[in-house]
Amino acid sequence: MNVTVEALTGQPLLDALPEVARLRIAVFREWPYLYDGTIAYERRYIDRFPKLSDAVIVAAFADGRLVGSPTGEPLLGQHPEFVAPFVARGYDAARVFYCGESVLLPGWRGQGVGHDFFDRREAHARALGGLYSIAFCAVVRAADDPRRPANARDLGPFWRRRGYAPVDGRVTSFDWREVGGGDEEVTNRTQFWLRPL
Repeated sequence: MNVTVEALTGQPLLDALPEVARLRIAVFREWPYLYDGTIAYERRYIDRFPKLSDAVIVAAFADGRLVGSPTGEPLLGQHPEFVAPFVARGYDAARVFYCGESVLLPGWRGQGVGHDFFDRREAHARALGGLYSIAFCAVVRAADDPRRPANARDLGPFWRRRGYAPVDGRVTSFDWREVGGGDEEVTNRTQFWLRPL
């Protein structure tokens, strides 16, 4: 089945926002996020993108159905927890583009869509000008975590082939409710990966 990938702007972006929020909830419930989130929170996060002139939201459609959607924006537009590890190490956070989570339903993984997601965000970052690096962060899970599915794919080799590398000391943490964990939030560590533009 063919997948069409495109950057969303204008009315198509506004029309896609509810489905993007639902897609994010579905994918984030999986390993390694294990995030027991809400549509309301995801809508608040996604609904700001049409107002951001330097941000990009990409969508992958299969037979008219949204199957994937990554986001990206300059790092300074992100949560302070994302910015702090760069500032603490004397890095000019204003020169960094941040790739948000790439969410893609399982049936379309391993077919090159993930590369397209990165290609489009990297091209967008270059077009903005003045940005020297591009980064994202990944959830850190223990190798022996009993919740790890037997078929879990290590994305490290994929990211390294694209020129990204984990950055020593650039780790942050976020609290969120985990699937099956009740109402209490759990602290989750995330590791930054970086490459030059």
